[in-house]
Amino acid sequence: MPFERPTLAALIDQVQSDIESRLPSTQPRLRWSILGVLARVWAGLLHGVYGFVAYLSRQILPDSAETEYLERHADWWGVTRLAASAASGSVTLSGIAGTRIPSGTLLQRTDGVQYATLTEVTLDAVATAVEVVAQSAGQAGNTSASTPLSLVSPISGLQSSALVGAEGLTGGADTEGDEALRARLMQRVKSPAQGGSAADYERWALEVAGVTRAWALPLWQGAGSVGVAIMRDLDADPFPGTSEVASVQAHIDAKRPVTAMPTVFAPIAYPVDFTLSVTPDTSAVRAAVEAELIDLFARAAVEDGNGSGRVPITHIREAISSATGETDHLLISPSADITPAAGELATLGSLG
Repeated sequence: MPFERPTLAALIDQVQSDIESRLPSTQPRLRWSILGVLARVWAGLLHGVYGFVAYLSRQILPDSAETEYLERHADWWGVTRLAASAASGSVTLSGIAGTRIPSGTLLQRTDGVQYATLTEVTLDAVATAVEVVAQSAGQAGNTSASTPLSLVSPISGLQSSALVGAEGLTGGADTEGDEALRARLMQRVKSPAQGGSAADYERWALEVAGVTRAWALPLWQGAGSVGVAIMRDLDADPFPGTSEVASVQAHIDAKRPVTAMPTVFAPIAYPVDFTLSVTPDTSAVRAAVEAELIDLFARAAVEDGNGSGRVPITHIREAISSATGETDHLLISPSADITPAAGELATLGSLG
């Protein structure tokens, strides 16, 4: 039987009853009697102790531990909270050929987020690509391609405006949250290191800031090879770019068995469009259906060539039926299981 923490009222009654049983001629239940006041004081103190014990009981296991104790559990298993990382990439600058651009030159977005050049460069006769890094770590530094930036301080011979390169500024991630840390810790506990198992590759990928999902695909390109697909669901584009894939590749290469040949890659999106009617057909119900489908596809896996990425039509119907307010629906399309090709990841397309 689980322990139930007694309420303050129950503790007051218990103390008053104890006093009555030991001092039968007293009146501890009278509000302003000395023993009545003491009974409430003692019960209040005891209630606080019970509260602290209840708090400690939640810290004993990592699945309910709060920040400080969660980090201590994680540290015991060699899992550390991932620090925030700064976005980086290239921007295109233009101006008079031969103009020198010092290292550390600051550029900023319209919202004030700043980036600094990493090296000193000299402008070519045409637009010149310059590597920059965000001055503040975090996801806010990620910027899509062709976004305009401007110089914080003017430089003679250099145009004041710049454009983010085709790859965008990527790799920025916020400090790992408690739930993400808890998930990695639970994976570490349930799947001990085995020197190169599928769980090891997935764990190594998740050790890179910003990576939220990873799949290990054995024999991806033949004997000795392993495919590692990754996603960054907190980014504006959850499918990683070249530099983000390269960061995970470098991290895994430093940990993999010497005979293994891992290949890190971003899955290919396999959007699935929906046509359905719902009852009642309201915007609230359709929003609830969309939320359930988003959750369903968030749990989809990358197709490994053996059916790992299949999304059964029964699961789709179940997700729609689980939507708040839905009483009935007719799913017109898709009409069969979703079966992506190898390397693809099923995603939610349009909802009509």
